[in-house]
Amino acid sequence: MTARTLIAHDIPPITVDQTGREAFHLLNDHHVKHLPVVDAGKLVGLLSEEEIFHHKLADPLREYDFSVLPRYQVLENEHVFQVIKMMGDHRLTVIPVTDQEGNYLGLIQQTDVLRFFAHTASLTEQGAVLVLLMPKRDYTLSTIARIFEENNVHILSAFVTSTPNPEDVELTLKLDRRDLSRAIASLERHEFEIKESFGETDHSEQLRERYDALMNYLNV
Repeated sequence: MTARTLIAHDIPPITVDQTGREAFHLLNDHHVKHLPVVDAGKLVGLLSEEEIFHHKLADPLREYDFSVLPRYQVLENEHVFQVIKMMGDHRLTVIPVTDQEGNYLGLIQQTDVLRFFAHTASLTEQGAVLVLLMPKRDYTLSTIARIFEENNVHILSAFVTSTPNPEDVELTLKLDRRDLSRAIASLERHEFEIKESFGETDHSEQLRERYDALMNYLNV
């Protein structure tokens, strides 16, 4: 999935002919901390409340110094993981999407990213969650998947996260079955360390409840 597929079309950009007051109202109306500023279809930067308050509200944005505005953006064909990284690294509530020529195509909101993650993380699927702790050098998803498949269990989603020990990683797996006793026994025979295991009746149900709450918040 690319950035273009996540573009929200219900939030317009700010144009350089608008005033600080108009920009401030747009930020508040859409509950975001940043909005892109566009001039003749080209992105010129991201505007925040802080920058607006450095000027008089009646001042047109054309009088602002655009060189001080951050120019964070993603290209339309970049993967959504790059979108997530960019927004996380710079604590952005929205990020502009442009083409190769710098033409503004739209923006992506935090809520669009959360919705993508909720749908792709298999949070609504029945099954258990298992967390493995292992040295980085031992991480081979194909080997782990084979062990599960030998026990008639399939991986729905997998996430690798770092640990305080830079030599180790945590692998969080969403699986399609509730009973993992045989699969866990097989993993332990292969000397995999089981850090946590959550059955459908506990952790997965909590995940589904959190997913439902998130979707209600996003008005999906």
